This record gives sequence, C-alpha cells and structure tokens, in this order.
Amino acid sequence: MKTGIAELPLHGGKTPKWLFSRMVRLARGISKAIIYNQGSEELLLRLSDPNWFQALGCVLGFDWHSSGITTTVCGAIKEAFKKEGTDWGFFVGGGKGASSRKTPDDIIEKGEFLKVEPEKLIYASRMAAKVDSAAMQDGYQLYHHSFFFTTTGKWAVVQQGMNEITKYARRYHWISDEVEEFVNEPHHAICCDQKGNIFNLVAKESKDARNYILDFTKQEPRITHKEIDKIVHLNMPAHHPVVLTPKGIKYLKNILTKIYETSPNSFEELLGKQGVGAKTLRALGLVSDIIYNSKVSQKDPVTYSFAHGGKDGHPYPVDKKTYDTTISYLENAISKAKIGYTDKMESLKRLNKWFNR
Repeated sequence: MKTGIAELPLHGGKTPKWLFSRMVRLARGISKAIIYNQGSEELLLRLSDPNWFQALGCVLGFDWHSSGITTTVCGAIKEAFKKEGTDWGFFVGGGKGASSRKTPDDIIEKGEFLKVEPEKLIYASRMAAKVDSAAMQDGYQLYHHSFFFTTTGKWAVVQQGMNEITKYARRYHWISDEVEEFVNEPHHAICCDQKGNIFNLVAKESKDARNYILDFTKQEPRITHKEIDKIVHLNMPAHHPVVLTPKGIKYLKNILTKIYETSPNSFEELLGKQGVGAKTLRALGLVSDIIYNSKVSQKDPVTYSFAHGGKDGHPYPVDKKTYDTTISYLENAISKAKIGYTDKMESLKRLNKWFNR
C-alpha cells in the first residue's frame, strides 16, 4: 500500500560534500540501530511513513521544505548500505534519473542473498512506478525511484515526481505488507500542500471504469478503432484533456490491437503491458465514460501537510561538532552491541521511551 505523498518546492544547489559524508554515516547509524533493535522490516515501515522520512531528513541536516530531501536521504541510505547490506539483510536499488532505470539490475545483483525470486521484486518496483506515472495522473513526472528491500522479499518504495509548471515535487511512499492490489485504492495517508484535478484510475470510485476499460480492450479492434475515431470529434470537457493527433490516434489503435491479441485478465495486467502509458489510459478512460458512463475519480488523494528544519541555515546552521558526536555515539553503540555490550543501545531505547512519554 502506498502510505503517503509529500509535496515540496524545487531548490537549487547541491549538498556540500562535508555534509553528505556525514549524512551517510549518520543514516547508517540510525538505520542499523533500528534494524538491530526491531529488524529490517521496521526500517521499511518507517521509510514508508512520509512524516518519519521527513523527520529523518531534518535530523540529517537537510532543508525540510526542499524537494532535494527525497533524493539526498535516499542517496545517503543507499551509499550507507552499498557495502554492508549483506550483513544486515537490507538493500537499496534505484535512485535519481538514470539510476532509477537501473533498479532491476540492482535487485538482480543481490539475488544470491534473497529468499524470493528477484523477478517478484522487479515486478513490484515496476508496478509502483507505473501506477504513479500512468494510472494516477496528477501532473507530476516521475524522476526518482528508490527501492528498499530485505532478504525475505519485503520492500518499500520512495519515489518522486516534478510538476514542470509549478516547480513543486510530490513524493510517493509504498510498503509491501499492505499491498493487496496495485490498482485499487493503494493510498493510506497522503501529505502535501496543494490539491488539483487529477485522473485517478486507482481510486475506489474508479472501479467500474477499470472494469469497463478492461472489457473494452477485449473487443475486436474494428470496434475499438471505431469508438476511438468518434471521440476525436467531440468537444472534450476541461477535466478530461486528451490530445489525439493523427500520429497519436494511430499509436493508440496499434496498442489496442496488441492488447486485444494478448487479452489481459485484469486491469493490473493491462497496466503492466508495455506501451500502456498515461495517454493510452486517459483515452480509454474517456471512452469508458462516454460509452458506459463510468466516471474516473477526479479527487486528489491528499489529506494533510507537514514541516520540520537544515543545510540552508534554517532554523539554524548545521552544528558539525554535535553532528560528529552523534555519529560516533551511534557507531560505537552498534559496534559494541554486535559483540554483546548493549548498554548504549539500551540507553537509546530508554531515551526513546522518555521522548514518547
């Protein structure tokens, strides 16, 4: 289940090397402490919580209100476990831009340490990206995809898209334990500051539309092509923009022919087909609306926003001395705990209980 979305503005600049190197060490210490005390699945659960993820970014010293917090935090965790994942049963794949497209290779690379087939994790990674880029069209183009996974086959996804007009980013979180269907109401808690009119095929209200779209793709191409030709001449409402150029119509008809030949058994299987992207689904959703009067949800699944603070000097500049002391304490505590001396780990637990109380 997807457990959150965060919306953040685009900030320029890069994380200084002196800060990022510390971020890696501190992220390693915090992550190892969680895994040591509660297991790797607990770390996945926390990464899937947008509020905890945001707080982690602040602890690491990044700007709370910058979209860069996503790529930097994920990058720090990936770097932290690059050489130590096999010892802790925790791995990270993907990343920003071109790195996101290498996620399948990252998963296969760790195949010998997994208790499940890598293909299962590759499918989860691909479908999470497909849902947020094609099935739920909210105006944000995905450019970051981090895939966290364990030896037992549990996983979490943190991915981010950018709105080219507003220059705001939206972050999406997933956790494997609660995924029953990739295409039916996957959101649990969604956080951002702005709402808009979207095209949401994974909403509960879109169930009929999903079924009718699937049924429509199983009809003979001569029928589907005829219906596609009809919508070209319609005056489309503003909330259903579909730009169908002659080239686009030809492509859509070719895709529908290929879908018909393979005959998918479910909407999820249809979504997973190569070539079935945002424009194809939007056109099919419109056809479904016209023929069957089955509406696709327009509600933006956003419920609340949040804030915290970093590297840009707000609410205060990064205190290097305190930062290094925290890193040393965590590294020392984990090192001693591994050989049986758990006094520092126990003090962290007591501190956590006191803080919660």
